[in-house]
Amino acid sequence: MKKLLFALAGTALVAGLYSFTSVNSTKDVVSYTVNAEKSRVDWVGSKKNDYHTGYFVVKSGSLQVDGGKLKGGEFVIDLANLKVTDPGGGDRLTGHLKTADFFDVAKFGEATYKITNVNYTSENNAVISGVLNLKGASVPVTFNASVRGADDKGFFGEAFFSLDRTLFGINYGIGNVAKEVQIAVHLFATK
Repeated sequence: MKKLLFALAGTALVAGLYSFTSVNSTKDVVSYTVNAEKSRVDWVGSKKNDYHTGYFVVKSGSLQVDGGKLKGGEFVIDLANLKVTDPGGGDRLTGHLKTADFFDVAKFGEATYKITNVNYTSENNAVISGVLNLKGASVPVTFNASVRGADDKGFFGEAFFSLDRTLFGINYGIGNVAKEVQIAVHLFATK
């Protein structure tokens, strides 16, 4: 009987020890390179009686994916070559957005977004947290994103959210021009 009790206790001890050891993942984190030709950040800025649309090209970046899930990354946004797409904006608005009233591209021609955390809420949806460095200010920015694909063919994810421009010292026209800018990020990457 003692032998049986020792055998059961030994088995329980071994099982208990294994339950506390970490399981090694056979999946490796894969790095994807952002496709600058396809990736971009669209924006819509509103004022009392009108709105303007445009976009920034995503210049470069990399993403880390593990088992089809985004784990981290960083990308660079080209502010200096911003595009205004609505007919009412034109060259005049493009020039004004490049000044110190808005992006001050002579000093800050680029912005960067570094992912600090990715929390999946469903198979293809995640809450992404990170730090946006824009116009010399580093501000935490969190948004919901849809990861449309992350496999051997590449990565495609997109997000739609509002961003308070005053957090970056862009205060021009407060009262007439909305503080919140609507943002759409479309990010493509390949291995």
